[in-house]
Amino acid sequence: MTALSADIWQPVFLTIKLAAVTTLCLLVIGTPIAWWLSRSKAWWKEAVATIVAMPLVLPPTVLGFYLLLALGPQGPGGRVASLWGGRTLAFTFEGLVLGSILYSMPFVVQPIRNAFEAMGERPLEVAATLRASPSKAFWTVAAPLATPGFLTGAVLGFAHTVGEFGVVLMIGGNIPGSTRVLSIAMFDYVETSQWREASILAAGMVAFAFVVILSMMLIERRFAKARA
Repeated sequence: MTALSADIWQPVFLTIKLAAVTTLCLLVIGTPIAWWLSRSKAWWKEAVATIVAMPLVLPPTVLGFYLLLALGPQGPGGRVASLWGGRTLAFTFEGLVLGSILYSMPFVVQPIRNAFEAMGERPLEVAATLRASPSKAFWTVAAPLATPGFLTGAVLGFAHTVGEFGVVLMIGGNIPGSTRVLSIAMFDYVETSQWREASILAAGMVAFAFVVILSMMLIERRFAKARA
């Protein structure tokens, strides 16, 4: 029973760690991207938005293939890894984080962009008349008004990272304690006919999906009442 618990909990903790780090990075990276997409008048901004949204329709194995090349010994990831004596960022936790950021980016950027666009120009114009600097107006006006978008993006980004399979398999493999996340562990259990362990993980993922969807509905309902 102890071995069973260790085999199951290790990928659970690793997945939570990966999802938490990825979500934090996405909020830091995705917020300025979403802000620029919502405010820019550049004609090519939708091309940028398309690039950000491509993981929504791009097969995970295709994205994983190009990431594997980029993170490998001959790619930029290999040169970065050489700074601390490594050969590659592929098949490492850091590589999983980079891949997860790219794969989950549209799930964070789009809700935040929608929230920024929904607030309109008026709040920032009022802040400008009160002599608020652009940065102060962002943090005191725009960011609070976009709270629903931030919450939605964080929940979706975390949940999407938890459910990753194709990308993490391509760039991470199945290394216990390093890259063996939940989806990979479940696939491995099925491949080796360990149905009990697979059933436990599958039931946990179903419960997690229920909690995520319920949370999204409650967040939307709460802020809809606040706006009303």
